[in-house]
Amino acid sequence: MQDGKPPVRASTATEAEQLASQIVKLGPAEAADALEDHDDSVVVEALQRINPAVASDIIPEIEPERRSSLFASAPHAVTQQWSLNLTFDDETIGRLMEATPATFRPHETVRQATQRVREFTKRALLTYLYVVDDAGRLIGVATMRDLVIAEDEDARLDSLMLRDVFSLAPTLALDEAMKLVVHRHYPVYPVCTQDGRLIGQVRGSAMFEEQAFEISAQPGRMVGVAEEERLLTPWGRSLRFRHPWLQLNLLTAFIAAAVVGVFQATLDQMVILALFLPVLAGQSGNTGCQALAVTLRGLTLGELRPGMERALVAKEALLGLMNGMFVGLTAGAGMYVVARAQGNANPLALSGIVALAMTGSCVVSGISGALIPLTLRRVGADPATASSIFLTTATDVASMGLFLGLATLLLT
Repeated sequence: MQDGKPPVRASTATEAEQLASQIVKLGPAEAADALEDHDDSVVVEALQRINPAVASDIIPEIEPERRSSLFASAPHAVTQQWSLNLTFDDETIGRLMEATPATFRPHETVRQATQRVREFTKRALLTYLYVVDDAGRLIGVATMRDLVIAEDEDARLDSLMLRDVFSLAPTLALDEAMKLVVHRHYPVYPVCTQDGRLIGQVRGSAMFEEQAFEISAQPGRMVGVAEEERLLTPWGRSLRFRHPWLQLNLLTAFIAAAVVGVFQATLDQMVILALFLPVLAGQSGNTGCQALAVTLRGLTLGELRPGMERALVAKEALLGLMNGMFVGLTAGAGMYVVARAQGNANPLALSGIVALAMTGSCVVSGISGALIPLTLRRVGADPATASSIFLTTATDVASMGLFLGLATLLLT
């Protein structure tokens, strides 16, 4: 049972638990549709059982008339919290808030607070005692242990509460909040406005759950799969999510094709070059993906500090150079063997071109893998969104352009 939740009938609780386990596997629109066949009391209970951020995504998708009915049947504190959460941006602490179960005043005694806790725990669990002033500003926190070990039952809460309270701002981005709480491991964190007013609380488990979901969604966003698409999303909706990105991918593929078209005459003279185009594109693409994965991981975990961008790009360029040289030697040897077997007049020159093109394209790919997410973040976009589409274009253009350009320059 969550803090502040009234008791519910066993049958309603069982149905709500089953419904909650179902809707968390669906996208927001599909989850809203799944709620249509259930009573308001069951839906309200189910929405309180799931991650508040997920509930905040589902509620706007519910038909306005049904939404009004749900809000009318839910406890006022719950609906007030839902409405407040929806005023904050996605992936912020404000979207994860729950209503604070109770607040206490600094002048209350241990005896008075203990009696209130006893009455309150008959219908809900209480983690911390939040002590606020007349304006609702958080001035301290007391724990159950503080009440139990207090020797004087007439002692005021302000004499035993913790005054230096760690709290989170509702506008704080989830990834930034995770960096602040990673070494604290509190079960619940108070959420306060800029002037210190207590407006809710957020569970540590809810934060870690949401962060885990964000990390799991990154591979999909890299190739244009929307975060809200799930395994049970209808095919029509999945098509609307994915198709625009495929059109963008096709457009960028035309750019790579145009590069090959520029050197069509060279390919007509030396068909053997076409054999190694996929080799260079694939190898440089993998190099870029490695750099992209490391950069995204650094951004997600907060390892990339301001001012480190230049060092990161330089490191990936160096790695691209070293890896490109080594695989270039192997690819060049392969080209030499194939050219000799086909009786080509310039096998040594072709092998050198392959080695040089492989080295150069891997350098460009490494730099691109680091620069693309950094650039997206700088312009305010999600660094993971469709990164691989832009990276694929960069690596294809670099590998094919260098390979065919060197062949045209040196052999024709």
